[in-house]
Amino acid sequence: MRFGLVGTGHWARVTHGPGIKASAQELVGVWGRDPEKTAAMAEGLGVPSFSSYASMLEAVDAVAFAVPPDVQAPAAIQAARAGKHLLLDKPVALDAEVAAELRDVAHANAVRSVVFFTARFTPELREWLATQQAIDGWRGAWVRWVVANQRPDSPYKDSAWRQREGALWDIGPHLLATVIPVAGDVTSLKAVAGQGDAVFLTLTHDSGMVTSATLSLFGPPAAYIWSTQLWGDAGVTDAPAPVDEPQVALAVAADELARSVADGVEHPLGLDFGVRVVEILAEATRRLRS
Repeated sequence: MRFGLVGTGHWARVTHGPGIKASAQELVGVWGRDPEKTAAMAEGLGVPSFSSYASMLEAVDAVAFAVPPDVQAPAAIQAARAGKHLLLDKPVALDAEVAAELRDVAHANAVRSVVFFTARFTPELREWLATQQAIDGWRGAWVRWVVANQRPDSPYKDSAWRQREGALWDIGPHLLATVIPVAGDVTSLKAVAGQGDAVFLTLTHDSGMVTSATLSLFGPPAAYIWSTQLWGDAGVTDAPAPVDEPQVALAVAADELARSVADGVEHPLGLDFGVRVVEILAEATRRLRS
């Protein structure tokens, strides 16, 4: 399947570009809003750069996005209307109505989609989730994800959308993609704001499980932690460590999108799930502002 890549930033450079090239699919070119950055990105990947988004859409079967969510959503809607399949970054949008519009346009045009919840495309997390799903008696999840993206060496220190939206919208999608497969859909939630971008969530799931989560993107460096645990009748189990090679996971996502198109079957991590994630995060945002 012929992919075009939208985006020229760090994530596009280290994950999407190399990932698609490592997959069984074809990366045919790159488009970005800055022509100089686009040309440099394309040269580094050994592919052409497109002078316009429209010209890229004419040359591809699918589009991979590595841009902020408020940029991604309208561009993805345009691609879906053109019948192009979608490899989306999370969250798919920052507004539930916009996310739903994207999903509906994709469905109306027989467009398949995959949302790149990074760890969900690794064998380690997939095996761990499958093991936990086979065990009865889980009662809750403890999630503590505190990172320090303000560090001078962080590639995300100047990310305007992350600074604006904080941990809830950047790593909140990963939280939901990790706990929902075992705990079930979120039926109610509480959200409390802490210092900086820190957010404290209590999620009640339709299984009866309750997730307690502490999230921060711009926390104290000395307080770094990335811990996900389930607890219940079987004891306590820890989820695998964070992903070291996201480009490998991206290659899996690209190949699975192609397989979804060939089989004519919606991917379980497609827009239906992506929209549900946005709905939950939007509700958490409302609670934080009330």
